[in-house]
Amino acid sequence: MTSGPVKKRKDKRPLGTRAQASWNILQLLLGTAIVAVSFNMFLLPNGIASGGVSGVSILVERLLGTAPAITQWALNIPLFLAGVWLLGRRFAAKTALGSVALPLFVLLSAHMATPTHNSLLAAIYGGIGVGLGLGLVFRSGGSTGGLGLAAQILHKYTGLPLSLAVACFDGLVIAASGFVVSPEVALYALIGLYVTSKTIDFVQNGLQLSKVAFIISDRSAEVAEAILHDLDRGLTRLDGHGGYTGAGRTVLMVVVGQNEVPRLKQLVRSIDTGAFVIISNTAEVLGQGFKLEN
Repeated sequence: MTSGPVKKRKDKRPLGTRAQASWNILQLLLGTAIVAVSFNMFLLPNGIASGGVSGVSILVERLLGTAPAITQWALNIPLFLAGVWLLGRRFAAKTALGSVALPLFVLLSAHMATPTHNSLLAAIYGGIGVGLGLGLVFRSGGSTGGLGLAAQILHKYTGLPLSLAVACFDGLVIAASGFVVSPEVALYALIGLYVTSKTIDFVQNGLQLSKVAFIISDRSAEVAEAILHDLDRGLTRLDGHGGYTGAGRTVLMVVVGQNEVPRLKQLVRSIDTGAFVIISNTAEVLGQGFKLEN
C-alpha cells in the first residue's frame, strides 16, 4: 500500500491575526534596537546603571572588562530557563525573542559614538530612549527578560507586590553602581530610571489623558439628558446610597476627554448648582469614542 504525498498543514489563523502577530514582532525588534542604541550611546559610556540586566552589564564591564552583550546573554538565558520552569511555557513565547534580541542589538551597535559625556544629559536622553524602546516592546506584548523575570519569580513565590520586587532589583543595581562607579553617577541613574518609567507611560497611553467624572445630583435625569445630547457622551447610571441617611441616590459616571471637562462642569452647574462632582484622571480608556483595542 502506497501513500500519497503529505500535504502541508495550512495556517488557519485569520489574515488579521497573522498581520497583528507580524506587527507585534516588528514592534518588539524595533523596540529592542532602540533600547540597545540608547544604551550604547548614552548609558554605557557614562556608567549610568539605571537598573536591570543592562545596568548589571555596565557594572561588570567596569569591573572585569567583559562586553555588556556577553553579560546580558549570560544572565538572560538562565533567567529565561528559570522562568519557563517556574512560571510556565505560556510565559516563554513573550520573552524568548526579546531576551535574545536585546543583547544582539547591543553587540551590533557597540561601536556607536556617544554625543555627550555630561552625565545629566546622558541620564535624560538615555532614559527617554530606553523608555521609548521598552514601551514599544510592552505594546507588542513581549518582554526583554532580564531582572524583570527574577522579579516575577520573586512575586510568585513570596507574595511580594510585583512593582516592589522590580524596585528592589533596580535599587540594588543602582546602589551597587554607587560603589563601582560613584555615588554621584548613582544619583543620575535614579533620574534615568524615572525618565524611563515616564516615557514608557507616554508610549503606552499617549498624550490624551481622559477624565472620569462621578456626578451626584437631585436632578440626575436632567443632567444625564444634557450629557447625552449636549455633550454627546455616553454615561452609566450607578445605584448609590447616602452614607448617613441611607437614602438611594443615582450616581452618573461619564468618561470625557481632558478638553471636555470645562464643558461638562458648565452643563452640570447650569442644571444643579448643588451637584456633587468628582473628576479624576484615568490612564487608559478602551471602547467606542476612545481608543479601540486591536
